[in-house]
Amino acid sequence: MTAVTDEDQDNGDGTPKADRRADGRWDDGLIARRAAAGEAREAGETAPRAPAEDEAEPQVEAYVPSGGPLPPRLDALRELVGLSRARLDRDTLAEAGRVLDEAAARQRLSSRHTVIAVAGATGSGKSTLFNALAGAPISDTGLRRPTTSQPIACSWTDGAAGLLDRLAVPGRLRRRPHPGPAAFDEALQGLVLVDLPDHDSAATEHRDQVDRVLALVDAVIWVVDPEKYADAALHERYLRPLAGHAEVTFVVLNQTDRLPGEAADLVLDDLRRLLDEDGIALGEHGEPGATVMSLSALTGDGVPELREMVGRFVQDRTAATRRLSADIDAAAARLRPVYVAEGRPGLGERAREEFTDRLAEAVGAAAAGQAAEREWRRNAGRACGTPWLRLWRWYENRGLPGSLDRMGQALTPPEEELTARQRVEQAVRIVADDAADGLPGPWAQAVREAAFNGAKGLPEALDELAVKAGAPGASKRGGGTEAGQPAAASPLGGTIGGTLGGRPAKPPRPKWWPAAVLAQVSMTLLQIFGGLWLVGQIIGVLEPGLVTPALIMLAGVVGGPLVEWSCAAAIRGPARRYGQDAERRLREAAAGCGRARVLDPVAAELVRYREVRERYVTVTEFSTTGR
Repeated sequence: MTAVTDEDQDNGDGTPKADRRADGRWDDGLIARRAAAGEAREAGETAPRAPAEDEAEPQVEAYVPSGGPLPPRLDALRELVGLSRARLDRDTLAEAGRVLDEAAARQRLSSRHTVIAVAGATGSGKSTLFNALAGAPISDTGLRRPTTSQPIACSWTDGAAGLLDRLAVPGRLRRRPHPGPAAFDEALQGLVLVDLPDHDSAATEHRDQVDRVLALVDAVIWVVDPEKYADAALHERYLRPLAGHAEVTFVVLNQTDRLPGEAADLVLDDLRRLLDEDGIALGEHGEPGATVMSLSALTGDGVPELREMVGRFVQDRTAATRRLSADIDAAAARLRPVYVAEGRPGLGERAREEFTDRLAEAVGAAAAGQAAEREWRRNAGRACGTPWLRLWRWYENRGLPGSLDRMGQALTPPEEELTARQRVEQAVRIVADDAADGLPGPWAQAVREAAFNGAKGLPEALDELAVKAGAPGASKRGGGTEAGQPAAASPLGGTIGGTLGGRPAKPPRPKWWPAAVLAQVSMTLLQIFGGLWLVGQIIGVLEPGLVTPALIMLAGVVGGPLVEWSCAAAIRGPARRYGQDAERRLREAAAGCGRARVLDPVAAELVRYREVRERYVTVTEFSTTGR
């Protein structure tokens, strides 16, 4: 049998002329049509009118995927790439984008055709096997290496022009099988067989063509020979990376006629072992996987069996879907490190509370509460204390050497104001690390960036809150805030003194304070009255009698401190509650500021990660390779 010539096959637009007629005769282009017209004239019939261009029936049937898992997986992968573009670099998403592009291109083309490439190393006999399957010497064979320099395609039916254009197979290299049993085999109708250059060719452009076409075909027949079946270049560069495409892979041990006795079975078993080590599932005992068999393309031994397997594979019409699904699996496997987290990352309630505690510590909420409590006690002391004690406190507040206020200020570490900002930064860093713990690298970086960007200006915002919502009457580092003194400095560099809306705020006065003040005034008057009485007796103005004035004076002296002590005991609880309320207000204000600036942006990033994680789960949920 001879191969059909290029001139008989090419219309100039890449579509073959040869066609099989409905009556079973082979229509081989222009000559056959002229002969048919002559026969019609001899029979008294007119030549049939060629249909107009708009009346011609389309030969390409668009790819219509079944209602299986492939469409939702493609949609999920598309959404995954879209949601990840702002977080992952272009190189990371390049493979997934390529799979989406190729899937879209394949779905626009014929679903009635299955494109199978025949690939192999130099001298493996792949071109011979290609010709044996086609039933004609379409691809050149010979001793010169490499023999095949460009992909050659053989299509059993019309409508494959778009697929061949996608493979960039030129029109002059597109063939139809020679009329014969192979051409009329119903099982092979829809097959597009492509003979590839040698994948180990010394010409780099040949290897580039092999890599390009292998990424586009629906299935591959790998042809190996007894000498190179264990070649590292084949296993490491092609078979191992394409292990997930086992269902669309045929591995054929060729040239078994060169092996004596049972050597062919031994080599085939060793080939299966190597494929298993490559991670390729073998389709044995009804399990899905690669088809492995031995044959001799030269003698024809085993070729009918391969043709029968290929025919069943073609008629199944699922090769393109399987190939696309395997491509998605491979892309998902490469993306796994950037989507699958270790453990359960997130921002727990404990981490939020610890962050609030650190901000409260940095803004000085506890110190502000203590200062508010002291301010309450100080006001009570002014109202209920004895005049002599008030004079002593006035003496202290003058700042004389040895005063308690100056001692308290001396004990305040001078670097406290400097380290408060560092406490805020440390709180942000800790909560960011807690939220990013276990996340894949890009998403952990996004969470940290969200936290640090939100933390810009956080110390200043906390300082402003300390001014507006701080503890009223708070002291300066434990010292007093008396009338005429400036407001206290906040730990963040501002003021957290007793101000609210810019005006000094004083603790409320209990209703019983006027009675306590009246009692203290009475005790003071008793002291003065008794003292004047004694003085009058001493200078002789009044009659002698020390007992009565002494008792009156003693009652005033003892009653004054007793009233003060009673008031101090009575205000202990309200003062503590007032300080706790001041601490709570400042703590809540700091927590709200930290939540708005840090926690909410971090939570938004975590929600975004969970969204892409759900899309990734959808992509991998119906994996056909178990990846």
